[in-house]
Amino acid sequence: MKKIPFSPPDITDIEIEQVIDTLKSGWITTGPKTKMLEQQVAQWSGTEYAVCLNSNTACAELTLRILGIGPGDEVIVPAYTYTATASVVQHVGATIVMIDCAPGKFTLDYEQLEKSITEKTKVIIPVDLFGIPADYAQIMEIAEKKKHLFCASDNPIQKAIGRIIVMADGAHSFGATYKGKPVAQFPDFINYSFHAVKNLTTAEGGAVTWKNIKGIDSKELYQTYMLMSLHGQSKDALAKSQLGAWEYDVVAPWFKCNMTDVHAAIGLGQISRYSDILNRRREIISFMDKAFCSLPVEHPEHFTDSYTSSGHLYVLRLFDQSHNAFTCEQRNDFIIKMAEMGIATNVHYKPLPMHTAYKKLGFDIKNYPNAYAQFQNEVTLPLHTCLHDDDVAYIVQCTKKVLNP
Repeated sequence: MKKIPFSPPDITDIEIEQVIDTLKSGWITTGPKTKMLEQQVAQWSGTEYAVCLNSNTACAELTLRILGIGPGDEVIVPAYTYTATASVVQHVGATIVMIDCAPGKFTLDYEQLEKSITEKTKVIIPVDLFGIPADYAQIMEIAEKKKHLFCASDNPIQKAIGRIIVMADGAHSFGATYKGKPVAQFPDFINYSFHAVKNLTTAEGGAVTWKNIKGIDSKELYQTYMLMSLHGQSKDALAKSQLGAWEYDVVAPWFKCNMTDVHAAIGLGQISRYSDILNRRREIISFMDKAFCSLPVEHPEHFTDSYTSSGHLYVLRLFDQSHNAFTCEQRNDFIIKMAEMGIATNVHYKPLPMHTAYKKLGFDIKNYPNAYAQFQNEVTLPLHTCLHDDDVAYIVQCTKKVLNP
């Protein structure tokens, strides 16, 4: 019997050699390798700048703080996502406005999104679930349509944009395209994750990038991220290491969430072969899509004329032969049977209103029936570049065996 883990990191000698080079260099915290990775992330994104930090969550929170989001402001998030999408809103003291899925879809309900916008709405956080870009054309159209309701605070970026800001959660979507361009070209800001289970990993880490904003100096914005991520200190360790350059100032009592060169070294190894990683994921997805076409399952499309997914997660919604959706118990039984055959699976995601933290904030899953319907029969199969062709065939074989005993 095969043993197939859910999502192991794909680490080769390329990444190992990069890390060894960093360790031997005598420079292991934020330095030249981090700056190199930022440049390459920006190139992949088609943007002028990127900032690498220690997590997607840090990127999102710092962005909200740079945008001046706080108490009295509302930020719209989907109910069907991981907690990091919403927790950052709570961190800055703003109000979470949670939107249900559209019927039969994992993405948020765009009609409900439009209706939920008020004079207090400052930011929308769409999520590129599974690596599939959100419908940015529709989201940006809604933001423009509701422009008359937008009340900018005394924040230069809010004033410059002049409408609700779209800050995408791109934790899954580094390398995805929308309408033929990198997904980062469409929202105002996007935050990536380079966590251990992501397509491109730095073990822990993330990056934020943004479209150029008329009237805002992107270089100054980059420097603001640098200050906020390193205690508000006016010089980082690399700058202070120059001869006679010890002196620095602390301009505000800010945060500590910089990326190290050790982590960036892993990312440099990964990004050097990222095109191959994306191509392999596409091969696996195409194989499974064809193999499952006769099964009582549904799966989101990763590749269409409108977008190209990063292929981060392969999810199925399970049904019986009469096309009745599996219950949670039936879905969990499927997971157990797959595990008994050596295949680790997962669930993405348990909607936020089902978690204790969000129940305490007053959210009730009864108000999000579409999110619950998507969750109750969802299962995520292994999808990673450590899989060989015979592993993929075995996953398919076992899935068919469980669903058609």
